[in-house]
Amino acid sequence: MNFISNPKQKDWPKLAERAKGSEKGMIESIVQSVFNRVKKEGDQAVLNYTKKFDQIDLSSMEVSEKELKSQANKVALRLQNAIALAFDNIKKFHQAQEIKKQEITTTKGVVCWREQRGIDTVGLYIPGGTAPLFSSLLMLGIPAQLARCGQIIICTPPDKSGEITPSIAYVATLLGKVRVFKVGGAQAIAAMTFGTESIPKVDKIFGPGNRYVTTAKQLATNYNVAIDMPAGPSEVLVIADESSNPEFVAADLLSQAEHGDDSQVILLATNEQILEKTMQAIQQQLKNLPRAAIAKEALNQSRFLLFNDIKEAFSFSNYYAPEHLILALENPRQYIPWIQNAGSVFLGNYSCESAGDYASGTNHTLPTNGFAKNYSGVSLDSFVKKITFQELSKEGIQNIGPAIEILAEAEGLAAHKYAVSIRLKTLKNV
Repeated sequence: MNFISNPKQKDWPKLAERAKGSEKGMIESIVQSVFNRVKKEGDQAVLNYTKKFDQIDLSSMEVSEKELKSQANKVALRLQNAIALAFDNIKKFHQAQEIKKQEITTTKGVVCWREQRGIDTVGLYIPGGTAPLFSSLLMLGIPAQLARCGQIIICTPPDKSGEITPSIAYVATLLGKVRVFKVGGAQAIAAMTFGTESIPKVDKIFGPGNRYVTTAKQLATNYNVAIDMPAGPSEVLVIADESSNPEFVAADLLSQAEHGDDSQVILLATNEQILEKTMQAIQQQLKNLPRAAIAKEALNQSRFLLFNDIKEAFSFSNYYAPEHLILALENPRQYIPWIQNAGSVFLGNYSCESAGDYASGTNHTLPTNGFAKNYSGVSLDSFVKKITFQELSKEGIQNIGPAIEILAEAEGLAAHKYAVSIRLKTLKNV
């Protein structure tokens, strides 16, 4: 854990750096070769990669309705009830984001409006393995359904017995009208990018993943497939004052550190005693974490910064642009106007980041690696396109036509001008 007292602004760029993988070039090369092979060989390439990376020899990839229900039935009632609560809250929050059509008369006889349409086919990548993220399927599947996307494709890796994680299967059954495929890694992203004999080509890919999946998503954009956002390792930044609870803060920092050894956690404190007690609480809580080894690695590249001025702490936070921002402060709402860059914000000592990850209702698919400066987290908007419409009456074209003629002529676009002129001439002769 790196502790620095009152860092100077000239040192902020170094302190705001994220972990850079030394294997980036190698990963890009591997992922490109996967893309090339999947594009050429389709299903067979995907099955071969599944055998190579997941050590399972599958005859087919699509999960049947019978298999999906069988896996879903393995989920304990206690977990089913918790998922139901999360499902309801996430749906409520995203349903409220729907926009009603509003026709605007910009000039008499000229009416403009927007309508939204769900993206035709979306691909949701849901990690499995040691930490299967069924919560990500909730966060992505619910708004995709609300947006009325034409087809929802889910790719998630199989376990050693060739089955998908029961909790992921359970959420898929709640969503309904989805197609699920037992495929993970870069080969899943490649399959959704090009389409294979079994897996449809999608228009946009969503979801978290490891370095290979992240690189694959970025590569997919070269083939006219959109992605939710540039992604990187998970991160949290906590701003704490003397009113914060060091044990709460420590737990929040560790909840992100346990995601992966490349995750990053940042604590900005205005009270040295709080900072020291938090660091002590981290050491204590680490002893009880099953993923302690991973969390320790993440803590090695994390920052613990002491600021005398709360405003300067917020300035550093905006510079860093965290995925998750927790305000462990007294009266946190008063500081909301100071926040410029953050993926999702958690206000007060009881608003733990885990609430947003699972069940408060907000989406947990958020910009990382500083992209909160120019990207929003996933929302209903992520799954729709907005189409503009305009309708001009005879009066409308007469009202704005002469101005359009002048503007088109000024840009040297004679055909643009003529498209208006011929209409005005016709109306004049009526």
